[in-house]
Amino acid sequence: MSGANHGSVGLNTLMDDLLTGKETLAVVGLGYVGLPIALAFAGKMNVIGYDINQKKVDIMQSGKDPNNELEDDAFVGKSIRFTTTIEDLSEARVFVVAVPTPVTRFNVPNLGPLESASGDVAKVLSKGDVVIYESTVYPGCTEEDCVPILDAASGLQFPNDYKVAYSPERINPGDKVHTLTNTIKIVSGCDEETLDFVASLYESIIEAGVFRASSIKVAEAAKIVENTQRDLNIALMNELSMIFDRLDINTLDVIEAAGTKWNFQKFTPGLVGGHCIGVDPYYLTHKSIELGYRPEIILSGRKVNDNLSKYVAKKTIQKIASKGKNINEAKVLVLGVTFKENVSDIRNSKVVDMIKDLRSYSLQVDIHDPHANQSELEEEYQLTLTPEIGSHYDGIILAVMHKEYLHFDEAYFKSISSSDPVFMDIKSAYLGQMKDMDYWAL
Repeated sequence: MSGANHGSVGLNTLMDDLLTGKETLAVVGLGYVGLPIALAFAGKMNVIGYDINQKKVDIMQSGKDPNNELEDDAFVGKSIRFTTTIEDLSEARVFVVAVPTPVTRFNVPNLGPLESASGDVAKVLSKGDVVIYESTVYPGCTEEDCVPILDAASGLQFPNDYKVAYSPERINPGDKVHTLTNTIKIVSGCDEETLDFVASLYESIIEAGVFRASSIKVAEAAKIVENTQRDLNIALMNELSMIFDRLDINTLDVIEAAGTKWNFQKFTPGLVGGHCIGVDPYYLTHKSIELGYRPEIILSGRKVNDNLSKYVAKKTIQKIASKGKNINEAKVLVLGVTFKENVSDIRNSKVVDMIKDLRSYSLQVDIHDPHANQSELEEEYQLTLTPEIGSHYDGIILAVMHKEYLHFDEAYFKSISSSDPVFMDIKSAYLGQMKDMDYWAL
């Protein structure tokens, strides 16, 4: 298979042709990042949305978001065609690649999805086309790992025959305040002409405007740093929480007091999962180790955050055992299993790790989550949701503060518990509200 012979056209002309409907843009990968981007562009130009998951494409073709992030009206009036057929991509001149970049169980970057997507694009790539990567990668990945695949499979030669750019995604699932359009977009290109084109392209949909990075590597590094910085700040709070627990003081009380200083940053402790913060630092450390330097601070922060689920599980076991109860007969309810509140995304959820640690002590663990998809949870983690919250729980763990749990109070929690239960509040949502239950907050 080879791409259509579009010929070499100036990028200024290409931008005009996209906006007038003469040319088409394709988005490869329609997950939490790709679908919102595809729909945003589809309000300005003709778009082909490509994904390898037929089931999800079928849902999108019916005008619904399989990720449960976008309302149905986001699809209305958009010039977009969803497909799983590679040949359909041959109509496009610009390709936006937005596929996942996970890590293996050994915390090594898994470039499989990115390499596969690059191979698919290469099959239809033609002279004059532009490939823009949005997936989070280590600095150098776009030019050192992706471009060789594009060259080899297309028979073309970069940068003479086609152009490459990088614009890291900044979408925050579940966040209705910081959206795609009101968040500044970092853009970069393999040369000045490409940078100008990519800047104009994203300026057509990003109301907040764009920031032009000096190189593709700088843009790749900027994305990694955003999440690594947050990861380290949360790791500090998690470690402080473990210290303060031994001092019998609450971490949020300390943060509130310290927060009266104008330059104090109010990060809070918590489980760090998902497909960004808990993953991206490993891309940077992998590249660093490959270059001969083993990072100390970044990996230490990762270790603290990765082990927090085990810490909470152990703390729960200790508190139940302190009641004189038989751990092998104890029953625990976990509220929330997604990686954050009000989303269905279960990727790299540290709540799952906590549940597995609890079950390693032979506890009966019920899992309740109004947002998680049962089939996905079963396929990914071999876990089953309880459709209805039960009763006689010896322990309740509030792991994710979904909106559906906002109306719960101590009276309700007591009504579903056995005698002398423990309440483990990872989110500190009920701090100061529990008067009778044995309450613990992270």
